[in-house]
Amino acid sequence: MGPLSIISGFPEWLNLLIAFLIGIGFGFALEQAGFSSSRKLAGMFYGYDTTVLKVFFTAAIVALVGSQLLSFFGLLNLKLVYVNPYYINSAIVGGVIMGAGFIMGGYCPGTGISALSIGKIDAMIFLAGGMVGAFLFAETYPFIETLFLDNFKGAMRIDEWMGVSPGVFTLILIVAAVALFWLAELAEKKFSQADITNEL
Repeated sequence: MGPLSIISGFPEWLNLLIAFLIGIGFGFALEQAGFSSSRKLAGMFYGYDTTVLKVFFTAAIVALVGSQLLSFFGLLNLKLVYVNPYYINSAIVGGVIMGAGFIMGGYCPGTGISALSIGKIDAMIFLAGGMVGAFLFAETYPFIETLFLDNFKGAMRIDEWMGVSPGVFTLILIVAAVALFWLAELAEKKFSQADITNEL
């Protein structure tokens, strides 16, 4: 269980089993929230359904606050939590490609697998396209390696980049989430699904 300070000596098979069960629970939650529907996911970009924003922002806040509390009570060693290395160019180019794929396909990789688990054909095609994309990336990597590795910033955290404490950053994120939730409600009222359907 990684950085949990009160738990040690877990055999590897038990770690993997717990991760597997957590993954099943996460996938089930995605499906129950409607994230196996490409229409609901695409609704985020059109403004008539902001469930994606609300769920993922809520998950981020719960994880952030929970980790801060566990760390405060000595139950979690945040120094052992892995932070992805940050490559600016890769993040920008990858983000554009990911966003384009999301709006065209109606899924991200996680929600695509959730939809695949209930037998959606469009999710099968979407994930097949993702595998083709991964194959092309691997095959063309020698040609794009410079772009991929350029502007490397290391394992950077946003609170460190901003020069604030983790607690202050958590407060900032909560305030930002409340503001975004309010804007999301306004967007849903302005861009109703009925209006979008009529325009199409």
